[in-house]
Amino acid sequence: MDCRRLGVELICRLLQVAPSSYYAAKIRAPSARALRDEELVPQLVEIWEANYRVYGVRKLWKAARRAGITIGRDQTARLMRIAGIEGARRSKRIKTTRPDPSSARHPDLVKREFTATAPNRLWVTDLTFVPTWAGVAYVCFIVDAFSRMIVGWRVAPHMRTEMVLDAIEMARWSRGAHHEDLRCHSDAGSQFTSIRYGERLAEIGATPSIGTVGDSYDCESVEYLLAA
Repeated sequence: MDCRRLGVELICRLLQVAPSSYYAAKIRAPSARALRDEELVPQLVEIWEANYRVYGVRKLWKAARRAGITIGRDQTARLMRIAGIEGARRSKRIKTTRPDPSSARHPDLVKREFTATAPNRLWVTDLTFVPTWAGVAYVCFIVDAFSRMIVGWRVAPHMRTEMVLDAIEMARWSRGAHHEDLRCHSDAGSQFTSIRYGERLAEIGATPSIGTVGDSYDCESVEYLLAA
C-alpha cells in the first residue's frame, strides 16, 4: 500500500487506527529489544560464517555461549530468521553400492581374511563419496592389504565403471604391469561386476573377488586398512 498516494489519514481510517498512533510509532525511539537484536545479529552472522555456514540453531547457540554472548536458544532461532541464515541440511543418503542383477558375481576368495604375506597379493577396492560445495565427488581407491597403502585412486563426478578402470591403471602404473596370485576384492556394485572390470584385472593377472551380500564386515575392513 502506497502511503504517499493514498495518505496516512485515509489508510488509518480504513484500518480503524488513530493517525496519532501512527505518528507516535514513527518517531518512537527503538526499544531495548530492538537495540539488542541489532547488536546480536552481526555477531551471530560472524560466528555462522566462521563455521562454514553449516551451524543450525543448536550449534550456533552453543557457539555463541562459548564466545561469551548471553543469548537464549529461542532468541538465537529468531535472530537467525531475521538475518536470513540457516544451518546446512542433511542431504538424502547417497548409495554407492548398486548391484546389477543381470551380471554374474565373482566368488568370494577372501573370506574375511584381509591379510597378505607379500605385496600385490591382495588388493581391496571400494567406492565412497565426498560432499563438496560444488556437489558430490565420488572416489574409487585400491588398497594393498600387505602395506595398507592406497596404490590407485580416482575422483570423478560420477560412479561409472570408467573411474574404477582409471584407479586400476594407476595401481598398474605404481605397482607394475603384471602380478601373479593377485586377488582384487570388492563389494557387489555394478562397477565391479562389469565385463570391462574383469577384463582389466585379467590384463594384469589379477582375479576378481566379491564379498557376500549385505556383509558389513567387508566395509569395516576397508576402513580399517585405510586408517592403519
